[in-house]
Amino acid sequence: MKRIGILTSGGDCAGLNAAIRAVVHRAVGTYGWEVFGIRQATLGLMAQPPQAIALEIDKVDGLLVAGGTILGTTNKGDPFAFPMPDGTIRDRSEDIIAGYHQLGLDAMIGIGGDGSMAILRRLAQQGNLNLVAIPKTIDNDVGVTELSIGFDTAVSIATEALDRLHFTAASHSRVMILEVMGRDAGHIAISAGIAGGADVILVPEIPYTVERICYTIKERQEQGKNYSLVVVSEAVRTETGVCVMSTDRLGQCRYGGIGQYLADEICTRIGAETRVTVLGHVQRGGTPSPLERVIASAFGVAAVDLIAEAQYDRMVTWQKRQVVSVPIPEAIAQYRAVNPHGTLVKTARGLGICLGDER
Repeated sequence: MKRIGILTSGGDCAGLNAAIRAVVHRAVGTYGWEVFGIRQATLGLMAQPPQAIALEIDKVDGLLVAGGTILGTTNKGDPFAFPMPDGTIRDRSEDIIAGYHQLGLDAMIGIGGDGSMAILRRLAQQGNLNLVAIPKTIDNDVGVTELSIGFDTAVSIATEALDRLHFTAASHSRVMILEVMGRDAGHIAISAGIAGGADVILVPEIPYTVERICYTIKERQEQGKNYSLVVVSEAVRTETGVCVMSTDRLGQCRYGGIGQYLADEICTRIGAETRVTVLGHVQRGGTPSPLERVIASAFGVAAVDLIAEAQYDRMVTWQKRQVVSVPIPEAIAQYRAVNPHGTLVKTARGLGICLGDER
C-alpha cells in the first residue's frame, strides 16, 4: 500500500479542492492507498513535526464546489533562500526533504504554477523524491497545457463583471474600464473581453496607442453608442512602456494601476466620463465553474494514475480534449503567452473589437 502526499502551492484559485477530492477518490477508492494533505505547501514539510492531515473519501466529498484550498498555500519564501525570523537567509531544502521522509511518503503530487513547479522539481531532484505535478494558475500561462486549474473560473468572473458593467455604463453614458489579473499574459483579458462584449481589449502581447483607443470610443459615440467597455490586463504598460506597479507596506511590488492611467488619459484627451473597476483577488475566489471541476477532476485522477505507473517527474496537461503527461522540465521551460496571430486575437478583430494597435 502506497502513501502519497498532496500540496497546493502559489496563489489560491477555484478548482484546487476539486483536484484534491479527485486525488483522494482515485488513490483511496481505486488503489487502496493512504493520502496525506500537506498544509501550507512546503512550509508544512519544513515544520517539526511535518504538518499534514490524513484525507479520506468522506472528508473530501463536499469539496467539489468549494473555492480556495483546504490545505492552505503560500507564495512566499524560497526554500533555498528562506528568510528566518532573525533576518538571516537559510537554505531549508533539506528540512523539506526530511519532512517528506518523516511522513513516509512514496510519492507527492504538487499543484502549482511554473514557479512552484520549478522549486518542487529542484527539491525532488535533490532529495530523490517521487513527484507528479498538476498545473494551476488563473493566468493560464503554463507551457504545453491548453488549460490550467483556476483559469476558467477567473474568466467567468471577469465576464460576469463585464455583463454588469454594460448596464451602468449605458445608464450614465460612461467609459467603463475593467482591469483584470493575468500576470504577464493576457489570457483572461482576451477571453473575458470576447465573452463579455468588450469594445476594447488590451493585452501585454500587443502594443497599443491611447489615440487608437480614443478613436474607437469617439467612433462609437458618432454611431449613437453612448458608452464603451474596455478590458485591460494588469501587466499592460503605459503607452511609453512604463510598467505600472504599486508597493505595499511590506515593500512588495505588485501590478496595478494601468486602468486608472488609461482612464485619466481618455478623460484628458476626449473628455469622456470614465470609471475604473479593478477585480483583483475576486477572480481567485468563489465556486469553481463546471468546466473547472471537470478539468481539476481529470487532472487529479491522471496524476494518481501516473504514480501507479511509476511515471515521475511529469506534469499532467490538457491537450486536444484529453489529459496527457509531459516531463516537468518541458512544461516549465515554455511560457504560454497570448499569440498575437492566434484564434482568439483573430476572433476579436473579426468582431470589430479594438486591440489598441490599428484603425
